Amino acid sequence: MPSSHDENRPGGKSNALFSGLTDSCVRRALSSIVTRGALTVTTASGRVLTFGDGTGEPVHVRFADNRAEWAFLIDADLRLGELYMDRRFVVERGTLYDFVAMMLREAQNSTHPLIARIIDHARTRLRIFRHRNLPGRSKANVAHHYDLDGRLYELFLDPDRQYSCAYFEHAGQSLEEAQLAKKRHLAAKLLIEPDNSILDIGCGWGGLALHIAEQAPSGYVLGVTLSEEQHDYASKRVADKGMPAEVQFALRDYRSLTGHFDRIVSVGMFEHVGLASYSTFFRKCAQLLEQDGIMVLHTIGCSATPGFTTPWLDKYIFPGGYIPALSEIVPEIEAAGLAITDVEVLRLHYAKTLESWRERFMVRWDDAARLYDERFCRMWEYYLSTAEAAFRYEDLVVFQIQMTKRNDIVPLTRNYIAENEARSASKLDVERSVQREADDVLVG
Repeated sequence: MPSSHDENRPGGKSNALFSGLTDSCVRRALSSIVTRGALTVTTASGRVLTFGDGTGEPVHVRFADNRAEWAFLIDADLRLGELYMDRRFVVERGTLYDFVAMMLREAQNSTHPLIARIIDHARTRLRIFRHRNLPGRSKANVAHHYDLDGRLYELFLDPDRQYSCAYFEHAGQSLEEAQLAKKRHLAAKLLIEPDNSILDIGCGWGGLALHIAEQAPSGYVLGVTLSEEQHDYASKRVADKGMPAEVQFALRDYRSLTGHFDRIVSVGMFEHVGLASYSTFFRKCAQLLEQDGIMVLHTIGCSATPGFTTPWLDKYIFPGGYIPALSEIVPEIEAAGLAITDVEVLRLHYAKTLESWRERFMVRWDDAARLYDERFCRMWEYYLSTAEAAFRYEDLVVFQIQMTKRNDIVPLTRNYIAENEARSASKLDVERSVQREADDVLVG
């Protein structure tokens, strides 16, 4: 707290007045947001402010300097993450997730300050110009995130390296089980037949493509990615295990592909396409899909009206990324000559997925710090924490959109999805039983 001696120094009174103004603005801003919970904020001047009704687990945070407080007040969407990375915003009790979850939960019942609304409006209007992801830029954007040291992803992903929303079928399901359920769910919607040719756009580390190959024993599966790390890892997986179908992975941009495929699937890649390239994406998919083919798109989406990419996320984690509203996707599908045959909205599944990733990452913090450094770890903690909170308390969901060129390609009811999933699960149970018996024989 400033003393009378501070005020007698040159500039002391003005500094005290500035600190008082800053503290007042922090109090006013957070009072309008946090009405539930127990939040304590220590300002740069040392003043302690409390917010909420005192319920729940207490959360204490501290600002290191006055400029950090003003940065938070003016543009929290960009600056809060930077302040946390630089230790100018510190969580002293509770976790970072506890703080951001409280803020997003409570913000639903509040009105944003005028300056925040102006900035949000400008970012929404300018989103089309910020997401023109031409091939060269797309590869650079992908490399920024997916070409990190592969050991980082091993710290928090399941062994198959599924880096997209899992599908939790029941309470208590593990992350590994939910990721397998996601692969079964997507394969069921593709209605894969033994000799199908299948394209996986944005194949990641190859887990889904390898799973699908088991459904088409005499078929062909091609997975494409722009990440060199993912391509190398996926290619080694094919070499290490005998596959019933021909499986290839290519370092290719989807726009350069030719030929035709019976099935097309894309999971967690559409978020990187860019709003300005939606027409290109769906027209290319329509060109590649056979007349009696089926495509399934799995993408993060917004259940509200169109918005903008959080600037911190765009700058540090997913450059060029954009989360679309359904109203931005559907017109481009229709214009490409594709027919939507099924839409499923996965609610809260990604919140549960991110919760698992965040908890695993925090346990392996020291390992991540050895790969990079403490600032990098704080950056990833902020990414995983804010993403989880956004899926839990804001309007982020996952869309699974099934498309064909004709409306008579898929069955009339959705019963086939559960039936196909059950067959796949039963087949896996048999394979596991056979493997256990083989292991018992070897042990005996």
